[in-house]
This record gives sequence, C-alpha cells and structure tokens, in this order.
Amino acid sequence: MSSHADHPTVIVGAGPAGLTAALCLARYRHRVIVVDSPGAPRNSASAGVHGHIGMDGVTPAEFRARAWRELSRYTTVERLEDEAEGVSSAPDGGFRVALGSGGTVQAGTVLLATGVVDVHPADVDGFAECWGRSVIHCPFCLGEENAGGSWATVADNAELAGMSAVAFRAWSEDTIAICPETMPGLETARATARSGGGDVVTGTVRRLRHREGALHGIELADGRVLERQTLVWTPRQRQQPVVQRVADELKLTVDEAGFVAVDASQSTGVPGLYAAGDLTSRWKQSVTASTAAGAAAADAIHMAALLAAVHH
Repeated sequence: MSSHADHPTVIVGAGPAGLTAALCLARYRHRVIVVDSPGAPRNSASAGVHGHIGMDGVTPAEFRARAWRELSRYTTVERLEDEAEGVSSAPDGGFRVALGSGGTVQAGTVLLATGVVDVHPADVDGFAECWGRSVIHCPFCLGEENAGGSWATVADNAELAGMSAVAFRAWSEDTIAICPETMPGLETARATARSGGGDVVTGTVRRLRHREGALHGIELADGRVLERQTLVWTPRQRQQPVVQRVADELKLTVDEAGFVAVDASQSTGVPGLYAAGDLTSRWKQSVTASTAAGAAAADAIHMAALLAAVHH
C-alpha cells in the first residue's frame, strides 16, 4: 500500500506546517512530494525555535535538518528543491504544480504551506540588522530572550497601545508605545498605559541605533532618541507570489488582509486544495500552531482519500 491516489500529494513549502504534514502522510503511506524552495527560510533570522516542546531553543536550521533526517526514513516522501510557480486544475482531475525549473508535477492533492513574507519598513534604517534579535514581532517568540531592560512597541491602534504596558510587563517594567500623533483615542491609550506603569509617545520611527543588531536607541523623525533595548514591531505581511497567483486563479476566499480562508480541516473550499500555517492566519503564527495545522491537513487529506476509495 504505497498510495491512496493515482498522483501524490504535493506540499508547497517546507516549514513546520509542510514538514509535519509530510511526516503524518508518510505514516499513512501516502506518496508525498515536498517542493522546498532553495531560498532562505523566513525564520532564518531567528536565533531559535521557542515554545515548542522538545525543540525549545533549537535553531531553525537544525529544526529543518532534524525533520528531513526523519522524513528520509520514509520511501514515500520525495524532496524537490525548486520553486513552485503556480498551481492549476488539471483537465483530468487533480492539479498541476508548475516549477521554477520549467517542469510540472501532477498532484492528486495540494497543500499550500509556504508561510508569508514579512514586509519590512523601507524607511527605517537599522531595521533589518535588528530583526529577529532586538526587534521582535511577538513577545511569546523572543520575549524571554529579551527580558529585562527597556521595551517599546509600535502601534497604530489605541487599544493595543494602551494594553502594551500591561501585556509586556512579564518581560519588562519599562514599556512605552510609539504611536502616530493623529491616532484616534490617543489620550485614552496614554491614560491606560500610564495606569499600568507605561506610557505613550507620539512620533514616527526613522532609525534604529544598534551595535551589531543589539538595539540601544530609537530615533524619531523629529530627532528625538528614545533609549530602548527591545522593540516589538509586527510588520505588514503579504502572501508568497505563488499563493497569490493560486488565490487569483482558483478564486480562493481570502480575508481583508489577504490571508487564505480555511475550515477546520484546512480545506480552502476548492476540492483537493488545502492550506496550513502562517498563510492562513495573522495571529496564530507559531511553530506549534503551524505543526498542528499541518497535522490536521494531513488527517483530512487521508480521510478524503479513504472516502474516495470507498465510493470509487
């Protein structure tokens, strides 16, 4: 029993969601092809994976290396180091996955697990050098490694700005929110922050002063410098180009921010097409959440294959 379909499941992306789905499907003895982009993974800037039992502190490179070592034991799993350029419906059913090398792969089922692209602010000098070290996108991921010292967060929402002094208190007793001067609810946010021991500062960040990625000052557009050691900044995100093309061509449902809508089984609503991981949610982006989504997708793919075989 090597397969449940004439064509394999193709997983586009080799992050936590895609690799977990590959492992689960392999144990169901499905044929799986994982299209693994040769480019640097999105989390390569991070010093380690955190909050995932058995993997806490493991570097992203080691996480992937361990995963591929485990998957190499399964003869039904193939790693294809290439870029996926598109996914289209095949005339005889299933899908065709177009590759950057010029070839195509026939798939009975496709799982999109590419993650997303973090769009760094282009006009903030020093952002890239500090990203993943002293500029963090969420305290759960790197708060422990930046505990103590002075923190700041960039916010354009009054409720979030006001709550930051309280929400980040587990890691720092000196927290400010940097907000636009025109932000609605500014004074309410400031009062809330101060009641929790923090404050709100208005201005626009223009430069991050740092020493080899270790932040020590935030320079605003008017020349003021805020002495801070950690900056919480969640940048805008966009879909990987292949996901955007698939969403357009196959008419996937996306939310206002462009994230792909899925149900509890990780189905996109297009029969045979699933999505898992960061590309489906702005606020559930962790290794643990992604691995859970990958496992859920694998279970759904397996069950769909069983039902198809029963009714064939």
